[in-house]
Amino acid sequence: METSWKKILVVEDNEDNRDILIFRLKSMGNFEVLYATNGKEALEIAEQRRPDLIIMDLKMPVMDGWEATFSLRQTEWGRSLPVIALTAHVTDGGRELALGAGFSDYLLKPITDYSLVQRKVQSLLEQTADPLSIPPHGN
Repeated sequence: METSWKKILVVEDNEDNRDILIFRLKSMGNFEVLYATNGKEALEIAEQRRPDLIIMDLKMPVMDGWEATFSLRQTEWGRSLPVIALTAHVTDGGRELALGAGFSDYLLKPITDYSLVQRKVQSLLEQTADPLSIPPHGN
């Protein structure tokens, strides 16, 4: 059985965090991993390469993850694209705030349990394969 490669876009301005996440994702499965260092660059790459999933840092220079995800959700092709928020800033209600802003899921940095990342990525990619199972985004 042949498995098709899925494209994941990692958007992270910190080079060390980005490199570790890319390495881990590549070791998890058949993923082509793209990267961007800010939200503006992420939108350009996403429009050109159409990833199957995005992992988006929330706090970045040029354009943050909040604004980039909002812009992504305004496009026909990005409306239901899975986007996982990635943040080191822990707040009460942070997950709910991210989900309400259009993110599909939420991860805290530093990531210490990559099996959690794998479960979230696989779950969202499976939902994307079955459009009827994608939960609506709260806006």
